Amino acid sequence: MPKQLGSLGLRPMNFDIFAGLDVDKRSISITFMDHQDMIQHMRIPYNADNLVNYVRRHFGEKKVIFAYEAGPTGYGLHDRLTGQGCSCLVAPPSTIPKVPGRRVKTNRLDSKKMAELLRGGQLKSIHVPSLPYRHLRHLTQLRDVLGRQVQSSKMRIKSLLLFEGIAFPDPGGKWSGRVIGQLRELPCGEAIRFRLDHLLANLEFQQKQVLQTLRQIRRFCRQDPELSRCIQYLISLPGIGWIVASQVLARVGDWRELGNVRQMSAFLGLVPTENSTGETVRRGSITRAGNPRLRSKLIQSAWVAIRRDAELREFFERIYRRHPADCGARKAIVAVARKLTSRIYAVLHEQRPFVLRRPLAAREASLRERLDASQKLGEERMPQVSSPRQRSRGFGPKKGRI
Repeated sequence: MPKQLGSLGLRPMNFDIFAGLDVDKRSISITFMDHQDMIQHMRIPYNADNLVNYVRRHFGEKKVIFAYEAGPTGYGLHDRLTGQGCSCLVAPPSTIPKVPGRRVKTNRLDSKKMAELLRGGQLKSIHVPSLPYRHLRHLTQLRDVLGRQVQSSKMRIKSLLLFEGIAFPDPGGKWSGRVIGQLRELPCGEAIRFRLDHLLANLEFQQKQVLQTLRQIRRFCRQDPELSRCIQYLISLPGIGWIVASQVLARVGDWRELGNVRQMSAFLGLVPTENSTGETVRRGSITRAGNPRLRSKLIQSAWVAIRRDAELREFFERIYRRHPADCGARKAIVAVARKLTSRIYAVLHEQRPFVLRRPLAAREASLRERLDASQKLGEERMPQVSSPRQRSRGFGPKKGRI
């Protein structure tokens, strides 16, 4: 979550030397500046200890602050600098101002730009996650990668059957142990049989890897008391299970660094874009900032939540009725997902489980599902209306007619 330099308690006037770093896997380009002008530019091998020793030899007791852009080198440099008692910022690339019209880009110019922005207090820094949250992020990212590989293997199998004109064993396209067994015994040519068996073997191996990764995530979270406690609070929310809870903690990090509930929604990209001036207010689609996979999982959780929580169900229906039929459900479910982020912030910030005040009864839930099915059938028969203005001009369905 990006924060301004001043909001982190690091004001430019409190430092004497500003060091802008441009880091790659082998070297570090450094530009040192004071409050007046550039002092020195240098390039050294990637070694934080050499950098700290150089600063202590040449700048003595002066206060030095470092800044570099987040990238593939991770947080190792930040950990070593802060471990030596230095101040260091890690700036997200999306928040670094860019000079329009610049056609030359080098490591020296990039380090100089970082030093100038740091001196001017224009850099925003992310909260570097601590080691437990960082390691949990590695595991959840691995789970996502393996899950996408499983989906790719399934699509390759279906594409092969479609190309050869062979029907998939299950008409609904569902995968089960019975379907896998029928695929292994499917009559086909020798070459097709060899390729199909190879794809099925890959699918079985990838599914085992997903299962092993999930077990490792559970084992890792249970070994850490704070992670285990926070996950129990998160899964008390309707619609959120182990997978979503672990990914939320991995991406958000330490809950103590959450400033407010709006920061949580903005970090996940569930707030609307805005282009307002004067009295004119224009809001568009969501910003889609942050991790897209986590945002997708939260929207899937929202679909489950409205089947369990009467308050969220009423909220969904209220938002749905405000918009045309072709986009009402999509906008409403995103609004529910944003409301889920408020609940996530509440249970983490207050460190308590969520108490469901109005559960959706089983009879009411089945009735809602039947009403949803009938409403969906009616919408399919209706002509699509793109906006309320077109409906008011007579393009929508007449009253009492379908």
